[in-house]
Amino acid sequence: MAIATPPAASSQAGRSGFAYSREQFQQLVEDALTFAKSLGASDAGVEVSEGVGLSVSVRKSAVENVERNRDKSMGVSVYIGKRRGNASTSDFSRAALEQTVRAAYDIARFTAEDPAAGLPDEQDLARGDAAVRDLDLFHPWTIAAEEAVEIATRCERAALEVDRRITNSEGAGVSAQQSHFFAGNTRGFRGGYASSRHSLSVAPIASLPGKGGDDMQRDAWYSSMRAPGDLAPPEAVGRYAAQRALSRLDSRKIPTCEVPVLYESTVAAGLLGAYVQATSGGALYRKSSFLLDSLGKPVLPEHVDIHEDPHQRRGKGSAPFDDEGVVTQVRDVVTGGVVQGYFLSSYSARKLGMRTTGHAGGSQNLMLTSRLTQPGDDLDAMLRKLHRGLFVIELMGQGVNYVTGDYSRGAAGFWVENGRIAYPVHEITIAGNLRDMFKGMAAVGADAYTLGGKTIGSVLIERMKIAGS
Repeated sequence: MAIATPPAASSQAGRSGFAYSREQFQQLVEDALTFAKSLGASDAGVEVSEGVGLSVSVRKSAVENVERNRDKSMGVSVYIGKRRGNASTSDFSRAALEQTVRAAYDIARFTAEDPAAGLPDEQDLARGDAAVRDLDLFHPWTIAAEEAVEIATRCERAALEVDRRITNSEGAGVSAQQSHFFAGNTRGFRGGYASSRHSLSVAPIASLPGKGGDDMQRDAWYSSMRAPGDLAPPEAVGRYAAQRALSRLDSRKIPTCEVPVLYESTVAAGLLGAYVQATSGGALYRKSSFLLDSLGKPVLPEHVDIHEDPHQRRGKGSAPFDDEGVVTQVRDVVTGGVVQGYFLSSYSARKLGMRTTGHAGGSQNLMLTSRLTQPGDDLDAMLRKLHRGLFVIELMGQGVNYVTGDYSRGAAGFWVENGRIAYPVHEITIAGNLRDMFKGMAAVGADAYTLGGKTIGSVLIERMKIAGS
């Protein structure tokens, strides 16, 4: 059985499994806003949402879990001048709606004033076509539990059949999730849309015969897409996960050293995430970032650019407006290594004396590229550029200090000699400072990979400290 591509999203709305219609959500929003104003609120914002889905997991061809989820929520923010109150409920009855709005109002009455509090300015809100932009985000997967189990089983079986050294598995899983929401506020914003996210994953375990279980290595792979027809074939996911686990067998420790480090594209996305964290409004106005006052300054090499496109069709980070209803914009975040803009919500922008960038809720479809990258700069080419050093494929721990930029993570990967993988490496720590690491990005591969809403190729860092044996 192949994974079938569903019909167009517009014809699927009635088969998505939702219990509430968009029209019902709109009415709930209008009722809550009207009641908030009747209580004396100067402003209010309301969001109503619903999510449904199916998740299954199998291990060694036996079903472990079949879980169906359904959740709904209404969140209300009420403002009395510069005082704000929040409340939420999962009960959509009229009595619960009024009780929730009243609770938010009462909280606002007794909350201290905050000069930065308030809804977004009207000129920043998404209106007209901007509020209803179709980004092709909704592709519900009406899959039965039995079908999901079969797909997960095929994925795991493919991994186990790759090599006799694949001796075990932590299991395989399939998830089909879809949701929709509608939001509005007293400044005229109204908008909402449906979206979906589906995934397939497996985690095989490899071991060497005769080692008595002393050398066991686990790795995993997955495919995650808006539309089920875009998912990778289950057998391909399983085989690749198995090959990754096999490649890590007979790993060694290495002596402490200071060498160039190549981040696999799958983990390089973490560097892009660290950049976003350091240039986000919350960290900036709290002065808890090593990139304070970096606007207009070089923080990456001249050959590196970061572009953001929140309107990419089927993008995992796509959105016509942010969590506050502020319209999103295509923009250059970094040009020639120089910071062009931060990631600001209305609140953090006011705290900084700036204007919102439409990032309440985070970044949207970032892509980091290098002007030095050539079409042939695949992983093999990047290993040749590394020449001698460490190729990292997995990071462990959360050792990042965003105040100072100090960076220390457990790692696993491969030692590279003369541009070729020599042997797998484990039980090491890589360390540096993000400010130096950003400046030390010597090359970015053409092997771009998208993790969530971040796309980046493998990244070569000029020098890092490796703590080994």
